[in-house]
Amino acid sequence: MKITICGAAGRMGQAILAIAKSDENVKIAGALEYDGSKAIGTGDPVVSSVGDLEKFLSETDALIDFTNPESALRNLEAAGKYKVSVVIGTTGFNEEQRKKIAEISKSIPVVFSPNMSAGVNILFKLVEDVAKKIPDYDIEIVELHHNKKKDSPSGTAAKLAEIAAASIGKNISDAGVYGRHSADAVRKKDEIGLHSIRAGDVVGDHTVYFAGHGERIELTHRSHSRDTFAAGAVRAAKWVAGRKPGLYDMTDVLSLK
Repeated sequence: MKITICGAAGRMGQAILAIAKSDENVKIAGALEYDGSKAIGTGDPVVSSVGDLEKFLSETDALIDFTNPESALRNLEAAGKYKVSVVIGTTGFNEEQRKKIAEISKSIPVVFSPNMSAGVNILFKLVEDVAKKIPDYDIEIVELHHNKKKDSPSGTAAKLAEIAAASIGKNISDAGVYGRHSADAVRKKDEIGLHSIRAGDVVGDHTVYFAGHGERIELTHRSHSRDTFAAGAVRAAKWVAGRKPGLYDMTDVLSLK
């Protein structure tokens, strides 16, 4: 199958290119970067401007996007015109942008997930199950990433919080507390805390704490390499190509539902 990668010169884009090149069942139709990127005209395959995206879509089975929310939406709209399946690993979308993704997915199949690794998606399921079993326990989430990461909390941490909140009958927009800095920072009963650490070159660690009287449960996932995300993205591209239009996530790809 043929894939086109948007954000090909970034950390994730490079990892995806490496995985795709090693897969005999995958051909790279295009590798794209933002207009003005120093990567344009370099590499193997040669990186092209995202402004030329539509030239590649007619030869593409699935588009993989790891860019930024604004660029990802433009790329998604272009894919929609050509009925190309899309995998979105980009994070940091606001609610209005999420609605736009859902709307476009009515006409093409889209895998939209903040984290493509098998382990993290199993963590999503575990958090849902544990939260339902002990809904009265305090829930706190801590995530650690490299010092170049732009969004905070991470998309994965935000998803974990969303799942935990829904599992105990709450909305994260009401229950979420993002760090604590106050003269009166005593934890309220219905809070779900999210805390971000940025340091060094850490790929990504996430821990969800469930704490009650006299005990706590810690569910932790640690990423040792971006290869696990890249492999998941390529796996998702293979899975979604040719599917019926709809909004899917990695639990669909991994048959975890």
